[in-house]
Amino acid sequence: MIDIKLIRENRDLVKENIKKKFQDHKLLTVDEIYELDIKYRETKQEGDNLRAEKNAKSALIGNLMREGKKDEANTVKEEIANYGKRIEELSALEEDLALDIKKKMMTIPNIIDDSVPIGKDDSENVENEKFGEPVVPDFEIPYHADIMEALNGIDKDASGRTSGNGFYYLMGDIARIHSAMLSYARDFMIDRGFTYCIPPFMIRSDVVTGVMSFEEMDAMMYKIEGEDLFLIGTSEHSMIGKFKDQVLKKENLPYTLTSYSPCFRKEVGAHGIEERGVYRVHQFEKQEMVVICEPEDSMDWYNKMWRYTVDFFRSLDIPVRTLECCSGDLADLKVKSCDVEAWSPRQQKYFEVGSCSTLGDAQARRLGIRAKGENGTYYLHTLNNTVLATPRGLIAFLENNINADGSINIPVALRPYMGGKEKIEKKGK
Repeated sequence: MIDIKLIRENRDLVKENIKKKFQDHKLLTVDEIYELDIKYRETKQEGDNLRAEKNAKSALIGNLMREGKKDEANTVKEEIANYGKRIEELSALEEDLALDIKKKMMTIPNIIDDSVPIGKDDSENVENEKFGEPVVPDFEIPYHADIMEALNGIDKDASGRTSGNGFYYLMGDIARIHSAMLSYARDFMIDRGFTYCIPPFMIRSDVVTGVMSFEEMDAMMYKIEGEDLFLIGTSEHSMIGKFKDQVLKKENLPYTLTSYSPCFRKEVGAHGIEERGVYRVHQFEKQEMVVICEPEDSMDWYNKMWRYTVDFFRSLDIPVRTLECCSGDLADLKVKSCDVEAWSPRQQKYFEVGSCSTLGDAQARRLGIRAKGENGTYYLHTLNNTVLATPRGLIAFLENNINADGSINIPVALRPYMGGKEKIEKKGK
């Protein structure tokens, strides 16, 4: 949520930003907010003036009574009673206007960074940089589900019976390497000074609306029937919510946290859920990084964070690239975002394995996350980034470490988490 001062003082900037995001249907909303805000401030001012006048007249009554001016005192009492009725009306109107303004403000996209490329959707995202040489081996790489099945590592039939499409059982060494990657991702971030955290896996609706737009909420979140609780789509939701309504000490900034959680997503949209594979599923696990920092430090942290993900995948012998998200591909709360994509030697193209975003003070405004400075309190900046989301990260690992005989090489970094194993092989070999 942007600062309403921007709409009061620079509507053209807000509208130009909306146009850059190809959301012209929201242009009228900016004018509506502007007019409602004028009415809100006028209503508030009238109420404040009446309260001051009411208090002043209330002070007169005692003096008038002591002076024996009973009729005058009663007249003042009647005036005060009328003030009280009008103040109640104004208070109710003020509350209604504030709620209406907030509801509309929540739909206005954040001001994007000047460096963000302008484009309508993800087809216009821009490649930034490649890391590692993408290799296509001289043997055919099977589909990832076939790699797993050959190693007795996946059972989609059973998950179909228990849970339906979009779920899976991981088994044996495949399940073990999946867990090993998450454990390594945890330690990778701890070694970089981040504090490890396991958050709640359910959050209340006021936290959900604090961390994402209504459109994202409808497309992603699973609601717990009969409860004001939602299953998280990523641990960022809980981790940012941890600081809701807090005034943080400047000396404790920045907060750098790395969190593990299962994630649950409806995945509503054109992409659909994969029937055979596990690239797009309803349930997965994730190691996340979250930073809460001073506004002037957020872009430095943004550049550190995406680099951590690049370094993580390169340590697993996986070539990656970064892709700058264009304006139309940015969620409404984001200032700037880039995807980290892993090389798929089977498809001979890159696919997304993580996303790094700075959201400015948008989430902080919605959730009331502030620090206290010399000139009072101010909103902090929030950032998030994927260290590892798996099984998607597992797919990248398998494709880039498979041998012609179907065995999987285990990079040095993962061997301590695999009991020293250097390779996953088919049983009986």
